[in-house]
Amino acid sequence: MRRETLVEYLESLLQPAKFRDYCPNGLQVEGAAEVRRIVAGVSASQALLDAAVARQADTILVHHGYFWKGEDGRVTGIRKNRLKSLLVNEINLLAYHLPLDAHPDLGNNAQLAARLGWLPEGRFAEQDIAWFGRLPAALDTAALAAQLARQLGRQPLVIGEASRPIRRIGWCSGGAQGYFEQAIALGLDAYVSGEISEPTVHLARESGVVYFAAGHHASERFGVQSLAAHLAARFDLECEFVDIDNPV
Repeated sequence: MRRETLVEYLESLLQPAKFRDYCPNGLQVEGAAEVRRIVAGVSASQALLDAAVARQADTILVHHGYFWKGEDGRVTGIRKNRLKSLLVNEINLLAYHLPLDAHPDLGNNAQLAARLGWLPEGRFAEQDIAWFGRLPAALDTAALAAQLARQLGRQPLVIGEASRPIRRIGWCSGGAQGYFEQAIALGLDAYVSGEISEPTVHLARESGVVYFAAGHHASERFGVQSLAAHLAARFDLECEFVDIDNPV
């Protein structure tokens, strides 16, 4: 399909114009005019670019792309090498950050809930990016940690009592530890995010609300996987998710 047709469809589906984001969403680097083979991944690292080149992909689809606010904009070193890989091989780079966190069906938070069986009830935090809801049945902290480990392939860091019963839960993938105080104010039993900061530990201990740090990368694989599968089914494109290992 034509690159412009794919971009227009993704604009309609993910509606990036609605978000105040930290990077440009959509087509970040222009490559081939025709899209046939897409490699999807969480972040546009050199390893993912190399995987796309090896697979003769014409398009890369990621959650974490380039040109973040506050970055040094000079094209040198690592940035030069990454852009060279894309331009020499005429590979398009498509990146969707907050729009892919927030999408009600394909997004990271929607997919976390679907795969873990959580029952969404509403949203909170900046731009309604975080979700809250209930578990189908109460679990103690240890059981929920085990469930997260099975689904994400990574043992979460847990701050809280192992026997604490959890019924109401909030979640936001990636680096969303800053929303923990809002989760506490909602009267939730637990909050799940990707990352954790030093103050988060004290907030969890003093509030009694359990905090699960499930990993930034691990908590944000499902959105881009789901989006790639959606595109493959709708447009008969060849889409492959490549998981570049990241322990964070």
